[in-house]
Amino acid sequence: MNLIPRSYLDDFFDDFVTSKGNDMKCDIYEENNVYHIDVDVPGFDKKDISIECKDGYLTITAKKEVVEDSKGKNYIRKERKYGNYTRSFYLGELDTDKIEAKFVNGTLSISVPKEEKQENKKVIEISE
Repeated sequence: MNLIPRSYLDDFFDDFVTSKGNDMKCDIYEENNVYHIDVDVPGFDKKDISIECKDGYLTITAKKEVVEDSKGKNYIRKERKYGNYTRSFYLGELDTDKIEAKFVNGTLSISVPKEEKQENKKVIEISE
């Protein structure tokens, strides 16, 4: 005897498995004195993505407008997401002119060169 409709369980497990958090998943790694951030932004165009550096934070924003083409469509399920997505990373004070970004096949790749540490040492002469 089946007391719970099958579709109810399908929806429950889909929601359980699907991430409800930030949809901009990323990998961060360091190589040759450069930090690399690879961010998945599938379904977006390059023109819909912006990168900003402010107060030591690198912020990525992707915006997808809602497409209202549902006339005559009887949706069974609608999972594609629309709206604004943002992801920020604290980088500290860096030379923002050296940050590079490219967008290929739904992946945004950002390269952030590590700042060369200046030796904070000063020799003080002793006078007689």
